[in-house]
Amino acid sequence: MLRKGLIATFSLLLVLSMALAGCSSSSSSDDILVYGRGADSKSLDAAVVTDGESIKVTKNIYDTLVDYGDDNTDIQAALATKWDVSDDALTYTFTLREGVKFHDGTDFNADAVVSNFKRWMSGDGEYYYYKSMFGGFEGDAGHVIKEVKALDTYQVQFTLTRPQAPFLKNLAMPVFGIASPTAIEKHGDKYGENPVGTGPFKFVEWKRGDTITLEKNEDYWMEGYPKLSKVIFQSIPDNQSRLNALLTGAIDLMDGVSPSDVAKIEGEADYQVFTRPSMNVGYLGLNVEKGPLKNKLVRQALNHAVDKQAIIDAFYEGQAEPAKNPLPPIIAGYNDDIDPYPYDLEKAKKLLKQAGYGDGFTMELWAMPVPRPYMPDGKKVAEAIQASFAKIGVNARIKSYDWATYLDLARKGEADSFLLGWTGDNGDADNFLYVLLDKDTIDSNNYARYSSDKVHDLLIKAQSTPDEAERTKLYKEAQEIIHEDAPWIPLVHSKPALGAHSKVQGFTPHPTGSDKLTKVYFK
Repeated sequence: MLRKGLIATFSLLLVLSMALAGCSSSSSSDDILVYGRGADSKSLDAAVVTDGESIKVTKNIYDTLVDYGDDNTDIQAALATKWDVSDDALTYTFTLREGVKFHDGTDFNADAVVSNFKRWMSGDGEYYYYKSMFGGFEGDAGHVIKEVKALDTYQVQFTLTRPQAPFLKNLAMPVFGIASPTAIEKHGDKYGENPVGTGPFKFVEWKRGDTITLEKNEDYWMEGYPKLSKVIFQSIPDNQSRLNALLTGAIDLMDGVSPSDVAKIEGEADYQVFTRPSMNVGYLGLNVEKGPLKNKLVRQALNHAVDKQAIIDAFYEGQAEPAKNPLPPIIAGYNDDIDPYPYDLEKAKKLLKQAGYGDGFTMELWAMPVPRPYMPDGKKVAEAIQASFAKIGVNARIKSYDWATYLDLARKGEADSFLLGWTGDNGDADNFLYVLLDKDTIDSNNYARYSSDKVHDLLIKAQSTPDEAERTKLYKEAQEIIHEDAPWIPLVHSKPALGAHSKVQGFTPHPTGSDKLTKVYFK
């Protein structure tokens, strides 16, 4: 049995685990879970992060007003026990759970909710998700939330400027976890290193590039939970090293299992594989403000130059399907009538010539430096695309940065083209199309900097109607325009795999990619 609490670094973890291998399996009576992942977090201030590595930690520190089901995106009570919606869908009144404390001992109440929303809507910070989900900040024309006010200690009321169909689903996103106003004021710009929520686990320690340790919130409002006494998030960027750590007992659970390693884990009697529901898209973004990529015909040509099935066969072991739209088929509103760009090099050359680039051109192709659920090996996929582009005369120079820099620079529009992806946050088409490709979200999550007034009008209309049939129609129309404008090369919808020791119980991989570990235990 491993003594995880005594292990400070992954190197030491691995050395010890290898020494113990053969005389030990993973924990049995131990209630400390070591979760191996591909990269470190950027921040633990839930409101400022957009990367999955940060969110998978903050999801366990904070609670939201409402939450998703254990294995779906259906809305259920969390910090709010009930809510009433006015007939015109412009007023939401939430009744809050009483007796809940933040980890610093201060009270959770309506004033704390108001304080958090005032912080986010002020725009005085990098609250990318708030901007993406609620149409901008206070004072912006598209801002959806007109007012948030406390009616009494445990009632808070939201007034909207227009109906927003996915409003509750948006509130359930981990980035809108309610933080302690006292802690925010106390730590200032260092709050992201000193997070305080009401969630099942409390922050203990962050060793940059190595581990983040959380401990059980003994006063958690869910009676009998959490089961674990500690969770340690261990950063192990290399997929093979992370797998070795799992199979030698150094970690208990790992995400980012390489598709080629799934069978290996399944072949081990003491281990199990979890498959996360596919609610994602991996893509190559084409910056529509950069050089030849400003030309729609060039972007269409590049779409024709990528053999998606070959990429899936080479790097996904069949654990993915080709993508043709920016959202996966399981999301309501998916347009299955769209014909994907076929792999056709002659068509691609013809389009390049028509665009005035018959002799080709040179561009950057950014390769993500860390494995992601939708992209097990960004460098190899980039090399495959580079080879394809070379066949039509496009010289793609591969570049990469550390993960935080990669995201920051790509967001600012520095990349010509970039590999990236998205796992849906709330199960709604709005969370893909509006968040990733609306003109409102340029400088936020719209890294391709795509802007279409027609698409914008359709997406805002879809947000504002409660009629699901009408919303589906609008989203399908928006996808037709996006397909024609080609700001992305949609690549895959993957089926992400996680590996765990068989003693890990109560774990349910959530389709959003953010797992709350409240119910996990060791048998």
